[in-house]
Amino acid sequence: MEWVKALHVISIIAWMAGLLYLPRLFVYHCDASHGSDKSDTFIIMERRLLKAIMTPAMISSWIFGLWLAFGYQLVAVDDIWAWVKGLSVVGLTGIHFHLAGYQRAFAQGKNTKQQRFFRLINEVPTVLMIVIVIMVIVKPF
Repeated sequence: MEWVKALHVISIIAWMAGLLYLPRLFVYHCDASHGSDKSDTFIIMERRLLKAIMTPAMISSWIFGLWLAFGYQLVAVDDIWAWVKGLSVVGLTGIHFHLAGYQRAFAQGKNTKQQRFFRLINEVPTVLMIVIVIMVIVKPF
């Protein structure tokens, strides 16, 4: 079980790093005109971050997390903290897929969002991460 926990934490760290970094790339990408060298560089960076780091980390986070929860029966059906944590993880997954959509929009030159939007959306994973850590460590419910 300790190996599964370690792999879960490693996966979460990699996924969160991407969830926090990708919107920052979008903030700077907003200043680059589509087709410019700067924009092309951001497109490559964003695609690689999403495809090579974030998505595999998200998938492994889910696999190892579910393995811990159900394979080792670390949570009970009536554990409210686990439900709150689970819903927060679903929220992170939703943000992940939204960010993937913005990445595609930038790659196609169809981004309509401003820097301010990406600065704000960058805070959502942070808030969800705080909720998740409190649920897992403190288990307030």
